[in-house]
Amino acid sequence: MKKIILFVAFATATFTSYSQALGYEDLAILFSQNDGNGSARFVAMSGAFGALGGDVSSITVNPAGISVFTGESQVSAAFSSRNTDYLTTYYGNSINTNEDYFNISNAGATFSFHDTGRNDWNRTAIGVNYRTLVDFSNTFIANGNSGFASFDNFPLDNSTTPIVYNLAENQQFTNIYDGDISELSLAVSGVYQRNLHVGVGLNFYDISFSQRATLREVNNDGNGNTLDARFYQENFTNGTGFSLSAGFIYRLSNFFRIGASYQSPTWFTEIIEDTNIVNNDGFLGDTEIIVSNDNVIYDNTVGGNLPIQSLIYKLRTPSKFTLSTALVFGKVGLISLDISSKNYQGLNLSGDDFSAENSFFDTELRNTKSLNVGTEWRLSRLSLRAGLKFEESPDANALNSDNLEGYSLGLGYNFGNVKFDLAYSNSSRTGVYNFYPQYPSQVSPADLSIDNTMITAGVSINL
Repeated sequence: MKKIILFVAFATATFTSYSQALGYEDLAILFSQNDGNGSARFVAMSGAFGALGGDVSSITVNPAGISVFTGESQVSAAFSSRNTDYLTTYYGNSINTNEDYFNISNAGATFSFHDTGRNDWNRTAIGVNYRTLVDFSNTFIANGNSGFASFDNFPLDNSTTPIVYNLAENQQFTNIYDGDISELSLAVSGVYQRNLHVGVGLNFYDISFSQRATLREVNNDGNGNTLDARFYQENFTNGTGFSLSAGFIYRLSNFFRIGASYQSPTWFTEIIEDTNIVNNDGFLGDTEIIVSNDNVIYDNTVGGNLPIQSLIYKLRTPSKFTLSTALVFGKVGLISLDISSKNYQGLNLSGDDFSAENSFFDTELRNTKSLNVGTEWRLSRLSLRAGLKFEESPDANALNSDNLEGYSLGLGYNFGNVKFDLAYSNSSRTGVYNFYPQYPSQVSPADLSIDNTMITAGVSINL
């Protein structure tokens, strides 16, 4: 059985194994993801800009790319509409959850400066780019009957022989994620002797994440008496961090370019978590239980009894190394390729006793590979684009379907100083969610199939 949730989505350490909410292993992996957002041109070519540059979003792959711009300066912005479809299967019962989300996915600017002297550094550029690195907003529902009753007694039953409600009728799990990780990138790049582009960058991150998980369970005693339990857990997390990046692009000829870049781990120096996963009258969350043979309702939050506890910790995400190449056919078209490596065994949690989680990263995760391919062809003022992407799951025992696979299409039109771009992208992967982690031998996790479709529209202006 897979232990972790491996999708574009997851309490205190003492209670993690009894939690319907995400554990710290899952949160660390989640906070290490990248949705691939950027300008509409960047998205349409699946982000394959490591040896290409010439787009403000290329900062996020290789900071050397910002000095590839031939114009003086450029500003751009992009807006995205995402549709996510969850197919959840739990003990033979399948449910589709379909939601739409909208956000400002990218905004940035580059400023280019030409050297008119005899310096070998022909041009320098600075760039700033803001994007939604990860959009957590998602909802899914799982419903079925495992045959196992975890709520089998009524806390207010004081009789000599309490009724046991040990025959399961139904379980329903509703999960709501919200929030995002935003990324602000600053970069400087220079061109040496017209062929070598070298750049460095500094990136700042802000986490805002929440999870609200509700488990409903209905059981009976075999004599017509039923128990209906509602169990609610929540987690609110905020944090800040930074990373460093560096890279180069070398033009071997007018036709052929190569590039390489390195992104350091992201050091989240302070992550603050507030959660209701606290022992409240024997339950690790807000609990309400109703039985058919008693008109009294058990509620451990009566009278405003809403305990919450906070934890402050640190997270180091994996570093990433990218090798790139591009074939440029003058002003007619291009083909670009990025191959990246990301070592999830480099994940590390600190600030509390996370020895079990860090051991998990070392033994259960792996060094992942990803592939991004993009192409663009120009017909006068019209540009046609396409891309493919593949990213391995960090789970060392993942199924092939757990790997992310996607494609993209797009077009752009050049009005002169103003360019309009449009992109369509789709990606899919599978995963699991175990909302009974404390009963691994009695209850199997729900299987998830996640399909994301995104439309990105953007505009850029040459200054």
